[in-house]
Amino acid sequence: MGVALTTEQVLALAPDAASAKAAAGLTGTNHWVLLGGDDDAVWGECKGSGAKPYQTQVDLAALLSRCTCPSRKFPCKHGLALLLLYAQQAAGLPRADRPAWVGEWLASRKEKAEKKEQAAKAPVDPVAAAEAALKREAGRWKRIESGCADLQLWIADQFRRGLASFGPEQRKEWAAMAARMVDAQAPGLAQQLQDALDAMSAGSSRQDEAIERLGLLQLINEGVSRREQLSPERLADLRVALGWPHDKEDVVAGSDTVEDDWQVLGQLVIARDERLNERRIWLHGRESGRYALLLDYAHNSKGWESYWSETSYRARLSFYPGTMPLRAVVTAQAPSPAQAWPGVSLEHAIEQASHWFAANPWQPQVPMLLASATPVLQEGGWMLHTAAGTLSLRTHESSAWSLLAFSGGHPVSVMGEWDGRRLRPLVAQHPVEPTRRWALVGEEVAT
Repeated sequence: MGVALTTEQVLALAPDAASAKAAAGLTGTNHWVLLGGDDDAVWGECKGSGAKPYQTQVDLAALLSRCTCPSRKFPCKHGLALLLLYAQQAAGLPRADRPAWVGEWLASRKEKAEKKEQAAKAPVDPVAAAEAALKREAGRWKRIESGCADLQLWIADQFRRGLASFGPEQRKEWAAMAARMVDAQAPGLAQQLQDALDAMSAGSSRQDEAIERLGLLQLINEGVSRREQLSPERLADLRVALGWPHDKEDVVAGSDTVEDDWQVLGQLVIARDERLNERRIWLHGRESGRYALLLDYAHNSKGWESYWSETSYRARLSFYPGTMPLRAVVTAQAPSPAQAWPGVSLEHAIEQASHWFAANPWQPQVPMLLASATPVLQEGGWMLHTAAGTLSLRTHESSAWSLLAFSGGHPVSVMGEWDGRRLRPLVAQHPVEPTRRWALVGEEVAT
């Protein structure tokens, strides 16, 4: 029936360890009032806290699930449990006629795919399409210019008034200006303002970070007003900083394409709001030596377009334009043999990160890979100690203690995101046993 899956492959789809553990507890058939499947899908009705069981279904071709439970994790524990049952039973789940709710979902997915394919094949007047695109672009730049003009005056007012009296009223004003940036079709500026607001709200220890972010916002304002003078690469950086990236189709058609054995270094899922999840996957190319970022978003109850359940892939990546490209889109991939992490010293890691930030100061974070580092708790907070120096960690207390327990107080290889001030650890690897790993659990947002 359908595709062949192992238990390990299913568990690799789990958004966090808690979901994997909960799913394992639901693999007993006594939890399910209905189980079935065919070559295309598996489905079931799982008992929950309510009167009606949760209806769970999985498209086996895409490994995407849908469930009526209220969970915002993708896949939820019921979808994972259903896949675990499918993987653990050699003959698959009982063959049965599809319930109407399963057939309707699959038909809806197929209809959407067909419409998308038909739209791609439909004849397009290239002249009219180009004119419409230019008109839309000009309209968006006009709205962004207006928003940046308001932002520039607002920043000047903040420094004129001073930040020492920051309180509830100022928080409302900052949040209102962030909303203004969304209206101006510059969501990147809204996120920058929110990050600055979080830093100010944390107290005097992070006020310098807030001031730095306001300075970067002013630099973006200058870029918008002088965009006609910018190089294509710098203009691409500016668009990303504004929250206006290039279309995937244009990226794939570009010339910066690399085929390589890409190792999955680490990934992070963040809940941006009640309806939007963001996923960042960091890769390293064995032959090219390049780093890459796969950035995905899942809206509402939709899952991810693809899952990365293996540690290494032979893949072709197309990079977004920019002065120092990191973000990429995958155009082809297949699992490949696992690789060892490249050994990187702190000096080399800091030099590389400085090079990235110097080329594009608007980048929110860059990857950092350290060959030998030990988590320690000092008076100033959690740190990562190396032979060449110490880095501050950006992580929750529970995650820091978990990382320390994994290391046993000894050096481990650590991969994380460096924002120029602190390192958010995503994955740690035992130096002698590479298969032993620690990973950041859950949709964590550490301030």
